[in-house]
Amino acid sequence: MLQPAQPGNRGKALTRLDNKDRLLQLRQILSEETDEEREKTLDDLIHRFKQQYGPDVKLNKHSLKDDMEHLIQNGFDITVNQEKEGMPKYYSHQYRLFELYELRMLIDAVVSAKFISKKETRQLTGKIRRLTSVHQGKKLQNEIQIDSSIKSENPYIRLAIHKIHEAIEQRRVITFQYGRYDVDKKFQLSHEGRVYRVKPYALAWANDFYYLIAYYFEAGEIRHYRVDRLQNVMETDETYAYESFDVSSYTQSTFHMFAGDEEWIKIRCRNNLINVIIDKFGKDISTTRDGEDHFILTTKARISDGLVNWILGFGSKMMVLSPDTLQDTVKEEVENLHRLYDHES
Repeated sequence: MLQPAQPGNRGKALTRLDNKDRLLQLRQILSEETDEEREKTLDDLIHRFKQQYGPDVKLNKHSLKDDMEHLIQNGFDITVNQEKEGMPKYYSHQYRLFELYELRMLIDAVVSAKFISKKETRQLTGKIRRLTSVHQGKKLQNEIQIDSSIKSENPYIRLAIHKIHEAIEQRRVITFQYGRYDVDKKFQLSHEGRVYRVKPYALAWANDFYYLIAYYFEAGEIRHYRVDRLQNVMETDETYAYESFDVSSYTQSTFHMFAGDEEWIKIRCRNNLINVIIDKFGKDISTTRDGEDHFILTTKARISDGLVNWILGFGSKMMVLSPDTLQDTVKEEVENLHRLYDHES
């Protein structure tokens, strides 16, 4: 495999270049070193070949023109630009599978994803930059800034994701261990390291983390697990029959990925929270006006600590109307907070 041509790297001196090698090298030079802003004449291309293979390499413009015509006939985009008759022609590869702004979005998504480790982030962003020219790739260096301390420290997530995807495709049961950090910030396996045995249904991305949605045999119910908290993910030889499962419905009804019983809830909200509600539930959510300053949200959600904490996070801007059990839980937590601060004073 040819190594990328680098300025100043003459490599092994040759007097004659194999036609196939010349064609591949020409394609590589055009891909990596030309774009909408960088073009090369035939003289420029010959100069690059001499840099790569030595000053004595035999090369002519007619051969390069034939090579470019062959590349074009086989679907490789080459733009020819000639400003005036008699002026040299300029050649460049401008069409890319991804536009520059699309690559920017991919890089930003990788950088902001908490489940991708810092090392893997560097590797992935480097690969994404190689999907365009070297010059354009340099424009992708100013990626968004995030707190790197929130990035996962698990170096095996990519392997776990790969295994889970394969298991879902082949409908194979998987096993794993699961854990969380304790107050000393040490990772501890749950249930004394017991192995979980599940039917994997889907992988979902929520709150910048990957979650495995699966049927947990021991409990006889569907649960979800943070992928970065999985350890020793293993595929088994055991398969399961196809089961219809609505991933979208499940994720929409699951709050902050906490388990709980799904019920209809009604919450009275200040009008300035409408965008928060849309971001959380989507535009199709049921809302009705309640006076000039409020609206009422009606939806199905899983009653859980995550839901209670989310509601409390908006203080007096949200009020639970139903069900009574959720309202009582929120009231109790408010009273606990009041006692806590009253005691401190």
